[in-house]
Amino acid sequence: MSGLITRRGLLAGISALGAGAALSACGAKTGSDTSKAAGAKADTSGDTVRVGLLNSLSGTMAISEVTVHNALLLAVKEINAAGGVLGKQLKPVSQDGASDWPTFAEKAQALITDSKVVATFGCWTSASRKAVKPVFERNKSLLFYPVQYEGLEQSPYIFYSGATTNQQIVPALDYLKKQGLTKLYLVGSDYVFPRTANKIIKTYAKANGMEVLGEDYAPLGSTEFATIVNKVRSAGADAVFNTLNGDSNVAFFKEYKSAGLTAKKLPVLSVSIAEEEVKSIGTQYLEGQLTAWNYYQTTPGAANEKFVAAYQAAYGKDKPTSDPMEAAYISVHLWKAMVEKAGSFDVEKVKAASDGIEFDAPEGKVTVDGATQHVHKTARIGKVTANGLIEEVWNSGGPIKPDPYLKGYDWAADL
Repeated sequence: MSGLITRRGLLAGISALGAGAALSACGAKTGSDTSKAAGAKADTSGDTVRVGLLNSLSGTMAISEVTVHNALLLAVKEINAAGGVLGKQLKPVSQDGASDWPTFAEKAQALITDSKVVATFGCWTSASRKAVKPVFERNKSLLFYPVQYEGLEQSPYIFYSGATTNQQIVPALDYLKKQGLTKLYLVGSDYVFPRTANKIIKTYAKANGMEVLGEDYAPLGSTEFATIVNKVRSAGADAVFNTLNGDSNVAFFKEYKSAGLTAKKLPVLSVSIAEEEVKSIGTQYLEGQLTAWNYYQTTPGAANEKFVAAYQAAYGKDKPTSDPMEAAYISVHLWKAMVEKAGSFDVEKVKAASDGIEFDAPEGKVTVDGATQHVHKTARIGKVTANGLIEEVWNSGGPIKPDPYLKGYDWAADL
């Protein structure tokens, strides 16, 4: 944890400079540590091939990432039981990013160089993704990133199976606007994703008759929210847009309730709280609050029933499923389909085969867009219920084509 704390000032500066500066800073850090192994090749010579799992199994982000790791293991187990990929069994190799971005970069290089993986699945925060991005690009190795993010990025060596901005944040804002909730207060963790997301939110608000009445950030892992909650309470907002990550949400929502704020008085719409965080925070603090995702445990359909049953059989009947877990789970299956279409584990051939790959996912049918290496996804707004699950209250009616740079929105032209 101390390593994370010493870098908070650096991360705040990175965030203020924007995504481009973040990449530059992270690239400078990781380049000196890992460039000696650039160009390492995956080992496909035996009856097994290794796949990398790169998640925070410790630190402030473990509250979210351990279950993603479990979902990845479930997908690997299913694929192996069905005969593997191109006749080879998958051997998962796990590395702990420890909620520390330079550690993520070091572990990514170890997976590529030492373990000689054919692909890697993982990361959660945008800070961790940006830290590893130059590592995967330099080594021409594939990362499958499973979590919604702020958009404004494409990489030839990253596939994004979580939502980009026009599949989560923009639909969430559209929903709030339709509900007449036009005065917003923004609360987020102090790193790349929340700051970039809020820049987009402010640009949207200006063009859509909405107001942003306040904007506050807390260090990742922070447990002190009295000052921020008091500012929220006195601002006169209609809703809070929450981009806090990790276990900071526990402290925030406990302080929120302690201050007398409820979903009826001042609803919070969160984009990084899913079912497992609900359980950790406590339903008594979250009942009635809103979330924006592409999947919930309650999403109807046979594919989801099968997924939930398989996950709970493996990890416990009381264990919920969530959007990042589902996006991680499908990313392994999508990679398998790409490899089999390509007839090869070769990275460039896999990339060339990716366009149009479909999968009957727990969230509904998803399709890979080869041009952006993102996935067509249905947007969903949900409400936390008393039993700790999230019930859908709105959806987009079908999958939305990914638009990571928001090229299809006139209001976003200057972003």
